Amino acid sequence: MDQVRIGSFLKELRKEKKLTQENLAEKLNVSSRTISRWETGSNMPDIGMLIEIADFYDVSIPEIIDGERKSENMNQESRIISVKMAEYGRNEVKNGKRKAVGYVMFGFGIFIIISALAMFPNDSSWGSFYSVFGSIVFITGFYLIIKDVLLKRNFRILSIIGCIILLCGVFAVSDYLAVTRFNQVPRFSYKKIYSSENPDEMIYKTLFFTAVQKNVGTEYEQVEIIK
Repeated sequence: MDQVRIGSFLKELRKEKKLTQENLAEKLNVSSRTISRWETGSNMPDIGMLIEIADFYDVSIPEIIDGERKSENMNQESRIISVKMAEYGRNEVKNGKRKAVGYVMFGFGIFIIISALAMFPNDSSWGSFYSVFGSIVFITGFYLIIKDVLLKRNFRILSIIGCIILLCGVFAVSDYLAVTRFNQVPRFSYKKIYSSENPDEMIYKTLFFTAVQKNVGTEYEQVEIIK
């Protein structure tokens, strides 16, 4: 492989487009110094950038490597291959970015959930609000991660449902421990019942159990599961 010949060919292609090194660098999102190194043969583009260059100049990768244009028939076939490779490369970059965003959201969702459970008291609605918000971020990130791994839509849906069930289980266990171990009201209750007949009691209904808070606001306050 003659790098100097390749560089001269790249320079020729750039001049055919009537572009300066600065113009080309801007279009390819690299520095003009990088363009100069390619064209002098002191350095070579990596495979991903080679695909972009071939697509940009409408030539094939073999033509760039050989440093010359081929016959028209070979050109057409090579261009089709180059276009497909370029599309594949762009898809890979796009998928990689999506996965990166997915991992960030996945981790950030966990951080929000843990922070909400740790910072806000159980009787504050903000704790449950931020926990649910964190769960949405977590599930969205999880979906972005598995989107390219699980190609069948049904499998992705089942995975998301499983993720939701897991989160519900975690919240239920945290509520159960809060009541039984720390004498606190459940955080994720969907209904609070106050009875005028028992003004010192408050009933909390969750998806998995019902708890009662007795002697509310006194030093004898107690929370227990009734069913």
